[in-house]
Amino acid sequence: MNVTETDRLILRWVELSDAGFIQKLLNEPGWLKYIGDKGIRTLDDARSYIVNGPRAMYEREGFGLFLTERKEDHIPIGLCGLIKREGLEDVDIGFAFLSEHQSKGYALEAACATVKLAKKLGFNRLVAITTHDNDSSSKLLEKLDMQLEGYVTLPNDTEELKKYGLTFQ
Repeated sequence: MNVTETDRLILRWVELSDAGFIQKLLNEPGWLKYIGDKGIRTLDDARSYIVNGPRAMYEREGFGLFLTERKEDHIPIGLCGLIKREGLEDVDIGFAFLSEHQSKGYALEAACATVKLAKKLGFNRLVAITTHDNDSSSKLLEKLDMQLEGYVTLPNDTEELKKYGLTFQ
């Protein structure tokens, strides 16, 4: 199901048929370094991640991480969406893209569309978290007019993360 689109991208629900892409993305060096190893080694692992992650959040919240694909060829290039996380009062925006599709403006384009979607869904505020050393994500969040508000450690984790926020007018 398509959720939103931009000039170059379609953001849609992640389907079980996307397992190969999910397996690849979740084993990218950037994902492993900045988000963490989710233990996705096989297509079955990827399908379980889809069912228990994005699909479960769609059912529970009506939103989640959306597969981002190029309009021109329907090639999946990343994930971008809204996440309701334990330990954060507000919904947060999350994104990750395959390395070969980074530095082309896709993440910013998808994130801008996701911010618009959050406003349309009636959220008053949006937050984002990132590791201290993930400069590219921090820069993207600042381009979305998000402000560094401080630091947070999520439940069942030990790493302190930067927390950004954006309040809608």
